[in-house]
Amino acid sequence: MQFPESWLREFCNPPLSTQELADTLTMAGLEVEELRPVAPPFTHIVVGEIKEAVQHPDADRLRVCQVDVGQGALLNIVCGAPNARVGIKVPCALVGAELPPGDDGKPFRIKVGKLRGVESQGMLCSARELKLSEDHGGLLELDASAPVGQDIRTHLNLDDTLFTLKLTPNLAHCLSVYGIAREVSALTGAPLKQPTFPAVKSTLADVLPVKVSATDLCGRFSGRIVRNVNTRAQTPQWMLDRLARCGQRGVSPLVDISNYVMFEFGRPSHIFDLDKIHGGLQVRWGRAGEQLKLLNGNTITVDEKVGVIADAAQVESLAGIMGGDATAVSDDTKHIYIEAAFWWPKAVAGRSRRYNFSTDAGHRFERGVDPSLTVEHIERITQLVIDICGTPDTACGPMDDQVVNLPAPQPVTLRVARAAKVIGMPLTQAQCANALRGLGLPVQEGDGTVTVAPPAYRFDLTIEEDLIEEVARMVGYNHLPTTPPLAPITPKLAPEATRSPFAVRRRLAGLGYQETINFSFVEERWEHELAANAQPIKLLNPIASQMSVMRSSLLGSLLQVLKFNVDRKAQRVRVFELGRVFLRDAGVQNTDTTVEGFHQPMRVAGLACGPTDALQWGRKDQPIDFFDVKGDVEALLAPLQARFEPAMHPAMHPGRCARVLLGERAIGFVGELHPQWRQSWDLPQAPVMFELELDAVLQRAVPQFKPVAKHQAVERDIAVVVSERVTHADIMAAVEQAVHGGMLRSAVLFDVYRPKPLRAGEEAPAGSLAQGEKSLAVRLTLARDEATLTEAEIDAAVQAVVAQLARRTGARLRM
Repeated sequence: MQFPESWLREFCNPPLSTQELADTLTMAGLEVEELRPVAPPFTHIVVGEIKEAVQHPDADRLRVCQVDVGQGALLNIVCGAPNARVGIKVPCALVGAELPPGDDGKPFRIKVGKLRGVESQGMLCSARELKLSEDHGGLLELDASAPVGQDIRTHLNLDDTLFTLKLTPNLAHCLSVYGIAREVSALTGAPLKQPTFPAVKSTLADVLPVKVSATDLCGRFSGRIVRNVNTRAQTPQWMLDRLARCGQRGVSPLVDISNYVMFEFGRPSHIFDLDKIHGGLQVRWGRAGEQLKLLNGNTITVDEKVGVIADAAQVESLAGIMGGDATAVSDDTKHIYIEAAFWWPKAVAGRSRRYNFSTDAGHRFERGVDPSLTVEHIERITQLVIDICGTPDTACGPMDDQVVNLPAPQPVTLRVARAAKVIGMPLTQAQCANALRGLGLPVQEGDGTVTVAPPAYRFDLTIEEDLIEEVARMVGYNHLPTTPPLAPITPKLAPEATRSPFAVRRRLAGLGYQETINFSFVEERWEHELAANAQPIKLLNPIASQMSVMRSSLLGSLLQVLKFNVDRKAQRVRVFELGRVFLRDAGVQNTDTTVEGFHQPMRVAGLACGPTDALQWGRKDQPIDFFDVKGDVEALLAPLQARFEPAMHPAMHPGRCARVLLGERAIGFVGELHPQWRQSWDLPQAPVMFELELDAVLQRAVPQFKPVAKHQAVERDIAVVVSERVTHADIMAAVEQAVHGGMLRSAVLFDVYRPKPLRAGEEAPAGSLAQGEKSLAVRLTLARDEATLTEAEIDAAVQAVVAQLARRTGARLRM
């Protein structure tokens, strides 16, 4: 909301400076976002009248003007403006005047000079040269009544200040200059000038038939006919200036009058060309397929959820938002119909946004406009029409006022004790009552209570907290005491058996990964392909078409990061993300941290692609593989021991994917990207990825004391031949099951051997491995705390391992 200070002070003029007034408004909840002077500083510029204008003898585009500036003698000034002519009054910069700074930031000083040999004793100014607007089509023409020689700052009130207020949605009653003046009067005690609306004499009996068919759309509809107006009249400069200082450009006199009253009293209205209305008007909900060309040039299609004003032939206006082009006033308009109505806020809210535009009228009506003053505001508009566009034949019809469904105010009660508790300072009943009376609210006092019947213009007063807010605003937020919190503050300590997400980030960064942060909104195709999620959670209002669903996996986001880097010639990429995923789960109930029907766990995911090592000389360059990333996952989970078992994942290679388990709990997957998706994403190399449940990764074993072993451990190597289908996990499980009594300290696979494929007709050497077999070598470390192991115990343990391997995996010792 932008307005000039001078207009506000016409309604209420407290003994406060501009800055003090701004501070008072801000501390009452009407935040003053900006204070800006109407015009930049300049001096010695006065009202001048051109008495003579002749062609320059040596220049076709220049005129030599004789200008009266009230000094007795006329000034000789050379001017190139196309509208420089005898009789107009314009700003004249005298010799020694300083114009506003130009693009170089330096003020421009006027001196006596010569233009094409003719002396110029000053300068005639345009609005652009004074930094009043961007109009540079000619001189700024002033009103004919402007006193010659008067300082232009005084004449145009250029020492005024523009206030820009940042209003919250509940302050609809402050969307006008008078509404803000009403607040200033309540805050400062300065008298408020009450507007009067004298009735314009009716000299016609003409009434336009109007039928209000939708009472849930329109609660009151008022209007009147005015005939024989002059729409070619000029809008007065004072009105144009005030509109410009509210951020509204002048359009035509009738439109300007309607806009002026909207800024003055917060009442949007509409003026129809009466001759373009077919029959009468009907206020109703739209019908599917109906079209309307608006004043902004857009043609829209309405439906049953949009309110309209229609005549017998077509839709003429979008109710409470914008008029239609078909009945718009023009220079040829002679007869008009002035309309002011009360539109229910819920019937207007959100309608303009459906068509991707917004209007000042819609902004006000969807917050609530006073339904009790439609007639009075039409009287104000009518009088301005007569004053500006009136002719000797202008005649007004009677007021047609239809009241069909007005909001019934519900009394709201404030408990003084409750207000004191919420505001945080002692309050008396008298203080609360006086604060509310100061706002013009009707108050009834009870035993420790104050009851208010909200006036028609206060749509925001519905519950007790609304009244408490009004009392706090009147007290002034800057006067509220600073009270420290009374509740004891105790730190919430994390269990010792967990680590923080920061520690996980630091661990992954230490492994060479870089963190990324991505949107939780992803492309629907990713969910179908990478997560096999046939029913992803869709957004009602996505910010972009490719971000239409909530992700159930972090892998798609990491692949997008990889693709972005690979396309920019990145050779080696290692990235990770800690983020939330979104899953459907009917078992989840609504709480402070959950949403019914949706599970939102945290996960950690990583991706590696390119060479194993950064550029270096010590080892041969080789691409990263499954086991590199598997080792990173083990390092991330350490000291917990994870197990890996073959698994299937929609995003990963069927033969190079493993499920990660901690104990018996599956916590995620690690694997190479599926060849199909590698081709789909056009990647030169398949990345290796992992995704784990973050709560499992945060777990850690609490350190416990263990004495240092006093006896020497022994090592034994076993090489066994097994089928290709036997996994490392199968071997380790058999070894651990075979050795009892805590003798087994560790078992490590240190060698894998497979025979070379035989050529056609070639026979395998005697004793060699058959096709489909492999040799695995395992080193056992054995020890006992009580004593050194004997050879018999060692041999027994080794034989038990061999026997168990034979039983569980079909292994045989390799000779």
